[in-house]
Amino acid sequence: MSFFKKFFSKEKEQELEQGLEKTKSSLFQKISKAVAGKSKVDVEVLDELEGALISSDVGLDTTIKIINRIEARVAHDKYLNTSELNTILREEIAALLTENNTVDLEDFDPPIDHRPYVLLVVGVNGVGKTTTIGKLAYQYKQKGYSVLLGAGDTFRAAAVDQLKVWADRVGCAFFSKGMNTDPAAVAFEAVQEGIRTKTDIIIIDTAGRLHTKTHLMRELSKIHKSLEKSLPGAPHDVLLVLDATTGQNAFEQCSHFSEATDVTALALTKLDGTAKGGVALGISDQFKIPIRFIGVGEKIEQLQVFNKMAFVDSLFKNAELSSVDSDQ
Repeated sequence: MSFFKKFFSKEKEQELEQGLEKTKSSLFQKISKAVAGKSKVDVEVLDELEGALISSDVGLDTTIKIINRIEARVAHDKYLNTSELNTILREEIAALLTENNTVDLEDFDPPIDHRPYVLLVVGVNGVGKTTTIGKLAYQYKQKGYSVLLGAGDTFRAAAVDQLKVWADRVGCAFFSKGMNTDPAAVAFEAVQEGIRTKTDIIIIDTAGRLHTKTHLMRELSKIHKSLEKSLPGAPHDVLLVLDATTGQNAFEQCSHFSEATDVTALALTKLDGTAKGGVALGISDQFKIPIRFIGVGEKIEQLQVFNKMAFVDSLFKNAELSSVDSDQ
């Protein structure tokens, strides 16, 4: 059974396919070039395949892992047709994702039953952090949850106003102490307000700090401790928002943010605007942090829960390698 049929509506299936189209087109064009004129998977084909995966931002370590697994199958089976490479690659990528910590969500429900559920959102400027918060609030509201947005990005001009616009658009509660205030204090008081109003989900925004700015990264630890004081156990998740179009830079951001705070989940945005969607495979494999959400379009409803098998289904659906037998 297709994982689409189990988890996704036809509309969501099409959104995911369209969102991955650039990645899919680029990857399989490169792989087709690798097998052109070849009838069997040999060292040269594997070298070309390695280059195709790396250039799709799967990452060196994850690419080597995939290539080693295919090499092992070639050695075991003695001979593999290039026509089988598509199926083999799909199976190995699916296996790789299955081994990681990503737990597939069926819908936009908080992963724990505790109320309020407190979500701290982090990431650099420009990755779509505020938009992701707005889209996530929309999805939670559609599920019937009450939501409060806490404006913890108190440094960037208009950041508070932008979050307020999203809160108004979604129809959820909003908490702010204005610009140039202590973000840790905002986080503390936002949670207190959520507790007072019996809110189901509290989403705390933070300043889009550069991962190279040590003093700004330290602020995240302060916010984290403030939330814990406001509500023991909070935040229940720390969501790092990454822009898929940045490719390998997303790996670096994930590394630095993981050092600054306990990142527990990832949101990968702008998949529809890049051929570097392979970054989802590499990040999932290298950091063992579950990808929770993916952005596949600009519309408010075009945020999806990440389902690893549906992702693989979409990436390989109708993908065919055009190899040419070398004897012809």
